[in-house]
Formats: sequence, structure tokens, C-alpha cells
Amino acid sequence: MTTSPANAGVSLGMPQLPAPDFPADVRARLEADAQQVIARYPDSRSALLPLLHLTQSEEGYVSRTGIRFCAEVLGLTTAEVTAVATFYTMYRRKPSGDYQVGVCTNTLCAVMGGDAIFDELKEHLGVGNNETTPDGKVTLEHIECNAACDYAPVVMVNWEFFDNQTPESAKAMVDDLLAGRPVEPTRGAPLCTYKETARILAGFPDEREGAVEATGGAGPASLIGLRIARGESPHTPIVHPRGESRGDGRGSAITEGGE
Repeated sequence: MTTSPANAGVSLGMPQLPAPDFPADVRARLEADAQQVIARYPDSRSALLPLLHLTQSEEGYVSRTGIRFCAEVLGLTTAEVTAVATFYTMYRRKPSGDYQVGVCTNTLCAVMGGDAIFDELKEHLGVGNNETTPDGKVTLEHIECNAACDYAPVVMVNWEFFDNQTPESAKAMVDDLLAGRPVEPTRGAPLCTYKETARILAGFPDEREGAVEATGGAGPASLIGLRIARGESPHTPIVHPRGESRGDGRGSAITEGGE
């Protein structure tokens, strides 16, 4: 009796996930968009991050279908795509709300009230971390630092800033989102849905009137150092220049050795 080799008929690569494809019209539209994204890069696999955002703009999260799509258009395995999609927290792995409400609970925001905001929003919305309200409008999560410590505590909605929040202001904001009332970030572009945000992050233009002119994440407190460096505002040095006299009768400035 003859036997087959142990690996006969076994693929050594990662098998394709048993995921359905997009409907033909959706697939054709996404492929056209994907080719625009891929053309920006000398190596097509470099387009994976924006293409994951592109699939999120279609479904609101990175589904198995989205992973299959990215793998096929880029010539990657589904394992390679999944490794990236699960590494970055900006890619959702399950259906989420139209508005992703993230409360910063990193050190400074936490001690300034971020923990209290997060706890009260969980109770107010009746959801836990990374859970969505029954109407599908709001997903709540705690997030790490968003480099806005000078405005702590900070809440972000679809990556737009809501600075200097309190439990009361945060609850009023999510109530407006749930009710469909207009909500304006404290700075930056006007708020849009999570799917619309994902398409912008994929590298496609924000075509809303006035949105581009309103962009920019830095507020006045963040720009003080830059204005001082440009000599645009008078200031008093916090640390006296080394080697120069303090001018207060106490001798020279503190040296590098601390003397």
C-alpha cells in the first residue's frame, strides 16, 4: 500500500477566512477607491492601513469580509491583514455606533476627572466599555492619551476634541448625540459619523462645506510654546539661562550639576 506525503494537499499559507464577499456593486466601488489609495505608494502593501479605514467606511468596522477584501486587492494573506487590524485600536472589530465616544483615562485626564466622567457615562448610557447603545448611535470606550493634556479631561467623539469636560457636560453631549441634535467639538472640524470619519482617514477629501477650513487640532494653550519660540509674546523665562547671573543678588544661575 502506498501512502501520501504528510503535507500532501495541505496549504502552507494562511487559508482564506470563510467570509462572504461584498455585493458586486459595493465590491466594484471599493476596488475603484482602493486603486486610488494603492497608487499613492511605491509598494502596494503600504496601503493596508488606509484600506482598513476604507472598509470601515463601508461597514462601520473591519469585518471578515473587509479583511478578505484587503487581502485580495493587496496580495496578502488574511493572517497578515488580521495582524494589523487587531494591533491598532482605531480599527473596530465588531459593529459599533455612529458616534465613538472615547473618554481619556490616562494619568492626567484620570486625575482631573476622566475616571469620573467614564463611570458616569457608563451608568447614564447603560453600557460598559466598548459597548453600544441599543439604538446603535453611541459606542463608549475608555482611551489612552490623545496628546491634549493641557485641556484635561478630554473626551473624543469620532476623534474630534471635546476639551475640559465634566460629567455633566459629557452627559449633555451624549444626550444630544442620541437625540440627533447638532454637536460641535470645542476645536477642529465639524463632527461627522464614524463611517464618514473612516473615509476621511482613508485619505479621501472631506467635501462638507467649511470643514477643511475648520480643521486643526491645536488650541491656544497648546500653541503657547510655539508663540514664545517665535517671539510673538513677551514672557518671563521659567529657567534662567545657564552661566548668567540671576540679577537678584544670589549669584549665578543653577548649573548643570545642580549647584
